[in-house]
Amino acid sequence: MSVARAVRAASVNGASRDLYDRIGDFLFDQRLEPDPANFAFAYHLLADPEGSLARAVHALTDGGVRLTQRDIESLNIDVKPNHDVHAKEHAEGLVAQTQMQVEGFADMVTAIRAETADFGRNLAASAEAISRSAEIRDQHGVALDEVARITAAMLARVRSAEERLENATREASDLREKLEEARDNARRDPLTQLPNRRAFEEAFASKRTAGAAMCIAVCDVDHFKAVNDRFGHAVGDRVLKAIAEALSESCQGHLVTRYGGEEFAILFSGATLEEAREIIEAARLFVQAKRYKLRDSDEPLGEITFSAGLTPVADNEMHQTAFHRADRLLYQAKSGGRNCVQIGLAPDRPSRR
Repeated sequence: MSVARAVRAASVNGASRDLYDRIGDFLFDQRLEPDPANFAFAYHLLADPEGSLARAVHALTDGGVRLTQRDIESLNIDVKPNHDVHAKEHAEGLVAQTQMQVEGFADMVTAIRAETADFGRNLAASAEAISRSAEIRDQHGVALDEVARITAAMLARVRSAEERLENATREASDLREKLEEARDNARRDPLTQLPNRRAFEEAFASKRTAGAAMCIAVCDVDHFKAVNDRFGHAVGDRVLKAIAEALSESCQGHLVTRYGGEEFAILFSGATLEEAREIIEAARLFVQAKRYKLRDSDEPLGEITFSAGLTPVADNEMHQTAFHRADRLLYQAKSGGRNCVQIGLAPDRPSRR
């Protein structure tokens, strides 16, 4: 059964048993392992035949091409049953909610401080006036010096409350800064300090909503496993940091991210395909020209290079589809000898009548 037929069949009969059978047929036809991630992928694909995942799969398999496991990993961003991802998203949601509460608390404390300060000033003025008239008796015969004493005590309590409110405001401000830092860290790779995959996806969605012209480059360090195997992961980490710095320097004005492992993704915004090609080629040559050595012994690491796939993003194209196309171009560059940039075009969109 082809992918297109399986997706169409899902809209005909929604019975659980039928859906279960179609999931099995789909996995068998696509020669995919029957593991939980692939089952989840097939379920979301077949249960929502008009959804964004189904459209992305149709674009990839048009012409009878089978899905690969790498295709699943690329497309399965939102449906893969990854508990770490869900936990991270839940934590980020709590951070955002807490930050809103802290900001509301800080605004409330600021308003209370302003009101307390006004009250304190008025009370101080009243106390001073009463002190000047301490010998005058009111109509009930109560000594105004006693009223002055009570007013002074109230003023002291107000000033103490002002100090506590000032401390609370300062603590709320510090907490707000820490929460903002935590939200930023959730979108930043701890090793290279580059924005991470989540930041890339959010930027893509924002640029697409704004209608900006975009290109995507996916870069992968050549023979990186050999570096790790020969020199160790600590050296491999330093190589990744050096590549991150080189890409950031060469692609200034565009979003450079560490997408995962030794793979980097660059989102070119407001640049033509030719302009993006010139930038990524300059970055490739810049990295190739560097000579990396071991920090302790000055032993040369040899030439470090990267391969890349570059593609423009079509109007209203989903992130998964455009990224997957760039990723396939990357593997063409790897197959073609590495240390090169493979360029592709966005698919033509049929006109609507």
